[in-house]
Amino acid sequence: MRIRRKPWARPELAVCPFFVDDPTAKRGKWRSQFKREQPMCLELGCGKGGFAAKIALENPGINFLAVDIKSDMLGVARRNVVKLFEENDREVDNLILAAFNVEHIEEMLSEKDEVERIYINFCNPWPRGKHNKRRLTFPLKLEKYKNFLKDGGEIRFKTDDLPLFEDSLGYFEQTGYEIVFKTNDLHNSGVKDNIQTEHEIMFSEEGIKINYCTAVLHKNRS
Repeated sequence: MRIRRKPWARPELAVCPFFVDDPTAKRGKWRSQFKREQPMCLELGCGKGGFAAKIALENPGINFLAVDIKSDMLGVARRNVVKLFEENDREVDNLILAAFNVEHIEEMLSEKDEVERIYINFCNPWPRGKHNKRRLTFPLKLEKYKNFLKDGGEIRFKTDDLPLFEDSLGYFEQTGYEIVFKTNDLHNSGVKDNIQTEHEIMFSEEGIKINYCTAVLHKNRS
């Protein structure tokens, strides 16, 4: 997602109590960075923060780490998070925004940062063959996630791009993840706990169906 430069973003993030500018320094220590130590979930590429804000608000018993590479985007995310929490008279105490390139997520998370669930929402499909390795669901990436995703943890993946989705189903199976649910029409699938992202709302209004799957990691399965 492209976004115009926002001069106010970095100054606002600099004084934001739930923003981390140097996440590699927190590697192995993420669970203690929140006000309460409780199960932690991760969103890779949080964009404008609409999804992260909603899911954190609706799940106070879970900590959420939302990561994106663009400070301008994270500035918008910060404002969206603050607005939603203030409207609901809640302190932002279970969400952290972090600036980092998610393609190298293993540099900011270790096995000590046990993650219950990873959300990958509408990532870049990188359709050209030579660029496939940059996909967030590519086998090399899925292997990296095993370092911090707990045994029995899951990845929830959404995309409007059917070729990416079909390839990703193969990637999950290739790397030992169990696909426990999949659909090519999320909004008519009966899934009850879906929270729509900004992209998802836009695609749905255009009549584009959303592909979705849940893949579970079984580390001790032979």
